[in-house]
Amino acid sequence: MTTFSLAPAVADAFPDTLVALVIATGLRGHEPWPGSTEALADLEQRFADGTWRPADETDPRIDAWHTAYRSFGTNPRRIRPSVDALGRRLAKRGALPRINPAVDSYNAVSVHHGLPAGAFDLDNVTGDVVIRHADGTETFTPLGEPDTVEHPRPGEIIYADDAQVLTRHWNHRDAHRTRVTEDSTRVAFILETVHASRDGRLLEVAADELRGLLAPHAGGTAVRYLGAARPQVSVQGSRAGASAVPSRTPVRPRARS
Repeated sequence: MTTFSLAPAVADAFPDTLVALVIATGLRGHEPWPGSTEALADLEQRFADGTWRPADETDPRIDAWHTAYRSFGTNPRRIRPSVDALGRRLAKRGALPRINPAVDSYNAVSVHHGLPAGAFDLDNVTGDVVIRHADGTETFTPLGEPDTVEHPRPGEIIYADDAQVLTRHWNHRDAHRTRVTEDSTRVAFILETVHASRDGRLLEVAADELRGLLAPHAGGTAVRYLGAARPQVSVQGSRAGASAVPSRTPVRPRARS
């Protein structure tokens, strides 16, 4: 069992934070995922047709993250929130990346709803995960750079487990150790907002959409919500399969203003 928590200092600084944890176990990443393939293709076609555009920094959903980044000393136009970077990539190239079915699924949901998304392979998480301010002593190995070691700046918001930083700048970039691959079978997918009083319902819709893409290729799925009203939740699942994960156990937070 892994516990995810929101540190009190982060909850105080961002009281409208809400994180959806979509837990999937028994994932089968080597089989075709037609739903995820179609979701990406549909977004690209709608962009090409001019009937839809990804959220950019003028959108309140992205602007809220830019404001959050600036508050802990990160320039969001140099180091962008993941959803901002993904939307800009689509706008520039007309296409979204294809990584693997699980990653493609959360990328599609992220850019569709204008919400940051990520994921951790739970079999590679050490201990529990906390969203907290960095103290500057932590280490981080960026995704795709296994020989690189970085140190977050003091005050930067990070996801960290008992061993190392899992994301820098809240949701800018994930760590290499907990990356999701075709071989990952127990995964915590993450969707986030710092403006739940406005976008909490959107987050729920996005979590349900992501769960719908994952469910045909998983032994079981569940959704948990983490925020100031419930700053700690535990997720479970076994390496042998997903039977330990309930079909649906959401914790619906209170709206905050």
